[in-house]
Amino acid sequence: MHVQEWLDSVPAVAVYAVVGLVIGLESLGIPLPGEIILVSAALMSSHHTGINPVVLGACATAGAVIGDSIGYAIGRKGGRPLLAWLGRKFPKHFSEGHVATAERSFEKWGMWAVFFGRFVALLRIFAGPLAGVLHMPYWKFLIANVLGGICWAGGTTAVVYYVGIVAEDWLKRFSYLGLVVALLIGLTSVLILKRKTRKAQTGQREAEPAGTGD
Repeated sequence: MHVQEWLDSVPAVAVYAVVGLVIGLESLGIPLPGEIILVSAALMSSHHTGINPVVLGACATAGAVIGDSIGYAIGRKGGRPLLAWLGRKFPKHFSEGHVATAERSFEKWGMWAVFFGRFVALLRIFAGPLAGVLHMPYWKFLIANVLGGICWAGGTTAVVYYVGIVAEDWLKRFSYLGLVVALLIGLTSVLILKRKTRKAQTGQREAEPAGTGD
C-alpha cells in the first residue's frame, strides 16, 4: 500500500486522541515527543481530507492545558519529594542541574516562564509540576498556561499545515521521503533546544563558583 493511501486510512479521531494524549502526558511531566507528534499530525492534516487542522490544534491545546494543570496539582501536593522521585525515574530530564535551571527561570520570570516554557522542550515537561512545587498562584499559572498552549499548539499546527499545503505536490510524489524529512526536522529542533539548554546549564554552573568566591 502506498504511504499516502495508508495515511488516508487512519481515522481522524485516532489522530486527535493520540495528539491530545501524548501532549497531555508530556505536559504532565512524562518525557514524550509531543512536539514531533504534533508536527507529524499537522503535516498529515495538510493532505488528509478527514483531519481538520482546527480540531487538531484544539485537541493539542486541550492536552497541553489539561496536562499542565494536572502536573501543577501533583507538584503542589507532592512538593520537592516529587522532583526527587522524578529525578530517579528520569535522570536525563529531571537531574538536579535541570531542576535548578528550571527553578531559577520560574523564580526570575514567573508567568513568562510558564508561557515561553511551552516552546522549550525541557521547560515544557517541567512547567506544570514545578509551578505547583513553587506554589505559584493557580490563576497566574492558568492564564500563562492557556495562552502558551494556544500559541504553541495552534501556531505549530497552522505553520506546518500551510507549509504542507504548499508542498503537497512534492509530498505526493515523494511520500516516504517527505514524511522522513518532516520527522527529522521535528527531531532536530528538539535536539537543538536540548543542546542549548545543556550549554546554558554549563555556563551557569561555571559562573556560580566565581560569584560565590566574590
